[in-house]
Amino acid sequence: MISSSTVVTSVVEKLRQALARGQWRSGDMLPGQRELAEQLGISRPSLREAVTVLETLGLVRSLPGKGVLVLDAEAAVHEPGSDTAAASLADVLELRYTLEPFIVGLVAQSANSQDIGQLRLTLMDMREALEADDSEAGAKAYIAFHEALFALTTNPIFQSVVQQTGNALKQSASMLRNSPEHLAARLKENEAVVRAIRERNSAQASAQMRQHILAEGLRMGIELNIPDDHPQP
Repeated sequence: MISSSTVVTSVVEKLRQALARGQWRSGDMLPGQRELAEQLGISRPSLREAVTVLETLGLVRSLPGKGVLVLDAEAAVHEPGSDTAAASLADVLELRYTLEPFIVGLVAQSANSQDIGQLRLTLMDMREALEADDSEAGAKAYIAFHEALFALTTNPIFQSVVQQTGNALKQSASMLRNSPEHLAARLKENEAVVRAIRERNSAQASAQMRQHILAEGLRMGIELNIPDDHPQP
């Protein structure tokens, strides 16, 4: 059985390729949901999820009561921090796998009780969303948790890439927002990261983050190609 996340990933790539070919140009409206879903052979909920990802990338904009407007893809690619529009989901996860474990390792060395308290608040928001079966709120809380981690980075050089990482995070998070099971798994994995940070165990925090990002890839149907000499969880 093909997971909904895998279906959405495939649809996103198909639509991005169609936009790149000029099948729909800037200022055009995409076909209606029913028509486009039939053309792609998918359900309307899966199509809505794919459109959400395209919005995150700055390629389209949903206009209530009107439809989905195609934006200027070339301009979107050149907006600060929006280079993920030219990246595949595997590229996004590779970026996260490279940066986030190192970042949380630094955070584990420097975070104070107030910092850890803020991280735990975002986890509480994620748990509340899970208990309320609110996938939209869950996705926002998940993004907020990782952005809170980025904000605790003390290395000034990393600040220049946090915007890029944040956009990549939003792209990959949007792929999983429709699954309570995925949100529950994310929560458990992120709780393990915070426990390691609280214990000031830098190596464990990094390992837990690597494990989390690899799990994210599997939930999307993507197996990352990790170099043999790179640390594994």
